[in-house]
Amino acid sequence: MERSARHEGFAALSSARILLVEDSFFILMELESALLDVGAQAVCCRTVGEALSSLDEQPVSAAVLDVQLDRESSEAVAERLAQQGIPFLFYTGQLETAPIHGDWPPCKVISKPASRETIVAAVAHMLER
Repeated sequence: MERSARHEGFAALSSARILLVEDSFFILMELESALLDVGAQAVCCRTVGEALSSLDEQPVSAAVLDVQLDRESSEAVAERLAQQGIPFLFYTGQLETAPIHGDWPPCKVISKPASRETIVAAVAHMLER
C-alpha cells in the first residue's frame, strides 16, 4: 500500500532510466534512492567521462546534472544529451544560476539542497512532456 502511494502521480518514472551525474557521493546516493522509490532506474556517474561512457552504452530517458563536478563542468554531458534529444535538468549548489539559464534556457535549474519530492517531481515533469 505504501509503495503504490509513493508511485501515485509518478507513472512517467516507472521503469525510466535516469542518468544522475553528481560528484558528491552522498547526494548521488540520495538522488538514486529517491528515484528507485518511485520505480525508476538510476544510472549513477561521478565524472563527465563516466557519464559520456554510460550514454554510449545504453540510452536514458532523462538526466539530472550537477553543474560543477570537482574540477570539471558537466557541459559536455549536457551537450550530448541535447544532441540526442534527452531531457535534463541541473541540480546545483552554485549561487548564481543566470549563466546556466543563459546557456541552457529550456532547462530547469534546481538549487541545492532540494527535497526528494522536488527532484522526483521535476524529473517526472520532464518525462511527461
